[in-house]
Order: sequence, then C-alpha cells, then structure tokens
Amino acid sequence: MKAFVFDVYGTLFDVHSVIEKCDEFFGGKGTEISKTWRGKQLEYSYLRQLMGNYETFHSVTRDALRYAVKKHDEQLDKISEKELLTAYLHLTTYPEVKDVLAQLQDKKIAVFSNGSHDMLDPLIRQSEICDLFDEIISIDEIRQLKPTFASYDHAAKVLKVKPEEVLFMSSNGWDISGAKNYGFQTAWINRQNLPIEELNLEPNIVYQALTGILEWK
Repeated sequence: MKAFVFDVYGTLFDVHSVIEKCDEFFGGKGTEISKTWRGKQLEYSYLRQLMGNYETFHSVTRDALRYAVKKHDEQLDKISEKELLTAYLHLTTYPEVKDVLAQLQDKKIAVFSNGSHDMLDPLIRQSEICDLFDEIISIDEIRQLKPTFASYDHAAKVLKVKPEEVLFMSSNGWDISGAKNYGFQTAWINRQNLPIEELNLEPNIVYQALTGILEWK
C-alpha cells in the first residue's frame, strides 16, 4: 500500500460525541436527536447529489439538525443552533486513532471526506491528530459526494496513486462499497457490528477498530 486513506466522520471522529451538548438544550433527548441528525445528514447529502443541488457539508449539517430537533418536538433558537454546529467542530477521536496514525508515519496518510473544508479543516486542526496527515481531501473541491465514482477518483488523483495502491478505511458500509466499486482496497471499520451491505461490493477485510489495519503496513 502506498497510501492509507481515512474517512473522517464515524471513522476517526465520533459523530455522537455531540449527545452531551444536545442534552444541554433538549434534556433527555440528546441520543435520539443525535441519531436523527446523523441520519438526515447522510440522507440530505445523497438527495442533493441525486438532484444536482450541491450545498456544503455545513449547510447540510445545519438543515439536518433543524429537521432532527423538529422531529423530536423541540425548538431550536439561534443560540442552540450555533452551539450545536460548533460542537461538530470539536468531535472527539476514537481511543485508538492517534496511536494507529502514529505507527503509519512512514506511509502517505490522508483523510478523504464528504465534509467541506469549512467544517473539516477546523475539526482536524483542533484535534490531537492534526499533524499526522499528508493530505486533507474534501469532495467540496469537485462537488461530487461519496459514493460517486468521481469522488474517489479525485482522491486518487490528489495522492497521485493507482486505486489498487490505496487502502481506504471507513466505518460507513455505503462508503466502503463506493470505494470498492472504484477500485480501492478497503477495510471496513465496523464499529457498530452491522451486516455487510447487499451491493455485491464486499470489503477486503473487516475490523471492529482501526488497530487491525496495522497488519497492512
């Protein structure tokens, strides 16, 4: 492998580390709102891609939050909206992430995300892993969301590698399917113990945490 490429949300960073902040504003409903928020974030991304109606990840995340709060019969004001969106810039990394990345420093390491740079860059900059990447690649650069073929092709071109020279890691089954469809080697970080997607695009290997990928060094 010439390049180790990581998805960001749910793979390196725990998207549900916003639950505590959600609970501050919507007591007792933090978990439910966080789950709906993430689900709608993905759904709106797919829908906008299909409709050819691109918006930055910040806008998609904001709209998904507004939907999630309304679904759970709560009210979102300017203060709570601002603080919850800010919380998305301070997600926590999973426990093993920093150590795994530190052991891969002799390889080309990149993140590749549907997150736009206005969210992705500050998130990584404030984290404990900010200095461990060679490239921060966003689909915002070409406005083609994963899992489109063009999105993964963009990452390969930025890294100047062939698809088969990349090991791509994601916790999202749909992302693994898209990467495999493009031609990347894929390692599914199956943190939630979910079944493999029924798309005839199985991952090369499955791990429950990132530590498993070290055998690819």
